[in-house]
This record gives sequence, C-alpha cells and structure tokens, in this order.
Amino acid sequence: MLRRRVVVIFASLGFFLLGGRGVHTIGSTRLQVKPDAQPLAGRILREKRGEPLDLELRGDLEGLPRGSVRYVSREDLKALPQVSYTVTDDANFGGAVQIRGVELEFLAREFAGGGEKALIVAVCGDLYRGHYSQEYVQAHRPVLALEINGEPPAGWPKSKEGTGSGMGPYLISHPHFTPSFKILGNDEQAQIPWGVVRLEFRNEDAIFGEIAARGEHARGLEVQAGYRIARENCLRCHGPESYGRLKGQITWSGIAFFADASPPQFSAYVRNPRGVAQYAQMPGNPEYDDATVEALNSYFRTFLVKGLVKDIAKGKP
Repeated sequence: MLRRRVVVIFASLGFFLLGGRGVHTIGSTRLQVKPDAQPLAGRILREKRGEPLDLELRGDLEGLPRGSVRYVSREDLKALPQVSYTVTDDANFGGAVQIRGVELEFLAREFAGGGEKALIVAVCGDLYRGHYSQEYVQAHRPVLALEINGEPPAGWPKSKEGTGSGMGPYLISHPHFTPSFKILGNDEQAQIPWGVVRLEFRNEDAIFGEIAARGEHARGLEVQAGYRIARENCLRCHGPESYGRLKGQITWSGIAFFADASPPQFSAYVRNPRGVAQYAQMPGNPEYDDATVEALNSYFRTFLVKGLVKDIAKGKP
C-alpha cells in the first residue's frame, strides 16, 4: 500500500522562489503572482498533445466543462514561478539532489475549477496515484519537479523498484516533510509519486465521499482510524469501481469481501503480500501493528454487501 517514501530537508537556509519576476525568499506567506489580463489557463493550455513531455491535465478545469482534457508543455511549465531546494535524505535518489519545479498550490490556483474543495490527483504511467487535498498542500508544500540536479527527465536517476525505469516525465517532492498527524502507531506518509504523466483536478468531497465508511458502525473510532489509513495509503493503488482502471486489480468492494471472508489471511496479506500470493506486486507493510490491521479490517467491512456475499456463497451470479 505504501511506496516511494521520502524525507527531505533543507541543506541550508537558502530556499528561494525563482521565476521570471525576480528571486524571492519563501516564508510563511502564500506564493503571490502578479495577475495578468488573460487567465494563465487560457494562454498555455492546449487541446492536443504537442510533445511527449507535455503534462496532461483533466477533470474540473477552470473555465472548461467538467471532464475536459488539456495539455501544458514542459517549456510553458518552466516559464512559471518555481522553487528550488536541496534534498539530502531521499530514498528515491540515495543521496543529495537539487530539485527545481512548480508548487502544486500554484497549479491548483491557476487551473483547478473546484475552489477550496479542489483535490489534485497525480496519476503515474503505471496508474499509481498521489492525492493532494488543500490541507495537505498547505502543510507540506508539494512541488512538481521539472529538473533534478539541473537535468531534464532524460538525465534523472533510475527507479529503485527493480524495474530500471526512469522517474520522469514528472515527479512530486517536498521541500521538507514532517508528518502532520498520527493514526494509531502510524505517522502520516508523504505522497511522492514519480513517473507522473497526468494531474487531475477533482472535488475533494466527491472523491473522498465515495470511500467514506458506511453503515451503523461508520462513526466508530476504529472504523474512522481505518478510513484515514486507507485514504492515505490504500487509495494510491485501489479504489471503488467508479474510479475506473487502477494500478491495483482488486477494488474497494473486493477488499471488503477479502477482509470479511478471512481476517487472518487479510492481515497476513497486508503485512507481507508475497507470503500469501507469490506474484503479488503490492509492497508489504510489516510495520503495521495488530491495532492498525484490525482498524483496516473494520473499515473495509463497512463496504460489504451482505446479500451479495450470500449469493456468491450459493453460487449465484
């Protein structure tokens, strides 16, 4: 359920905003950009892909019908106000690297049509996803990386997941990540996908509402803890059928059936997937204690359709 974890820290106090309007230090204030006569989206978003490194945008885009798809070129992204910082403890790179890119907050403000409820979903080529609520954005200042050590994607390091693939065309990092909450024994984990090919702008209430716990036990403390863990972690690869094609082949309702049918096997799979299924691709979570696994089990079981389970047991379609 978890992958691509990273902890980044400042190498020094020199953290700057770099852009066409000069150089500014970043403090506690929001990024300020001089308004233009014509909205930025109207000037740089294109209806068709022009180059392989164009970034796809879709969903609730400002001034466009819901579900629209547009593209922004790498050159246009590079012309936007940017931040630059040094990563000194990053599991993706294994050493200090310099990252330069555009803050997700800026991209949401310019392109998202959902206002304060805008949720950014970063989708990778393998359908892995990262989710960025406004709360997360404000707490952690995630950045869409355009350069690593001054190099474009072709010069980026290879992934460490055994695939040997590059981490481009885009990835998301942070100037510094400090967990903002703890659930049971688990700290919040950074949303740091690499291989990002698309940003979707969605409505936070709609997306998270579909996975809100159901039934009479929905507000229980254990169920709510499971919900928050699943939202932060499981949702990266899994989700309801309505989400469409996902990296993980099992959907939310499928996980619910698994959790109810065999709690011990569910617990074993969460901690060590390949110990249960030889060809499982999901990374394990051996650090999950019993309370965490029980919370996940309780949460997912709220999605169980009892009538459907009885029909399956009887061999009915």
